[in-house]
Amino acid sequence: QVQLVESGGGLVQPGRSLRLSCAASRSIFSIAAMGWYRQVPGKERELVADVTSLGIKNYADSVKGRFTISRDLAKNTVYLQMNNLKPEDTAVYYCHTDAAGGYWGQGTQVTVSS
Repeated sequence: QVQLVESGGGLVQPGRSLRLSCAASRSIFSIAAMGWYRQVPGKERELVADVTSLGIKNYADSVKGRFTISRDLAKNTVYLQMNNLKPEDTAVYYCHTDAAGGYWGQGTQVTVSS
């Protein structure tokens, strides 16, 4: 079993930055992919960015050049640095791993508004 705990969400003005963190309860990054997803009411959860166990990164077109996924293997933590935030980035952001059948974090709200 794996627990994922997200943090770092909040209310921010357009153009500003936030960094989300996802701490895993055990060391899994070397054997599993990690990803950030987001969801708004009435829509399906969508992939924002992910990183494979080999460190290969992938981004949704809507966030390329603005968001960066990274991981700290020593801390069992994956990050999502979000720059130049836009109102359409407003969503609940979830951390996910495909380790041991797949686990989700509880989600953290990001609101981009002036």
